Amino acid sequence: MTDQLFDAVADGTEGPLGFWRLPGGFDQRLAEWSAAGAVAYVEAEYFGGVGEQRAAVWAEGAVVLGPLQVREGQSFGPAGSPISLALRRLGAVADPPADEFVVVGLNRHRHSEDWLG
Repeated sequence: MTDQLFDAVADGTEGPLGFWRLPGGFDQRLAEWSAAGAVAYVEAEYFGGVGEQRAAVWAEGAVVLGPLQVREGQSFGPAGSPISLALRRLGAVADPPADEFVVVGLNRHRHSEDWLG
């Protein structure tokens, strides 16, 4: 979620579900889009290998997974990270040692600027 996109879609209310950058009202947009197929919203913030993840999935107009979060210092559960669980719900399939994050190529884009354009 870039600053420009955040400003364009925010409705002035506080974002729901405990996400850092999910603008107020954008959850309703995600719910609308999910009528055509499941959609996920994920966030990751890492520096030096330490950080946090959050994820949720919408389908048929409602949240069907999450919101999930793993805070700094917590380890992922046996099912995987919040982002991997969301991607799995969207249909991503991984074979260890790779996880869904790697399988769909998100590891290639460490910063939003890397995949914009």
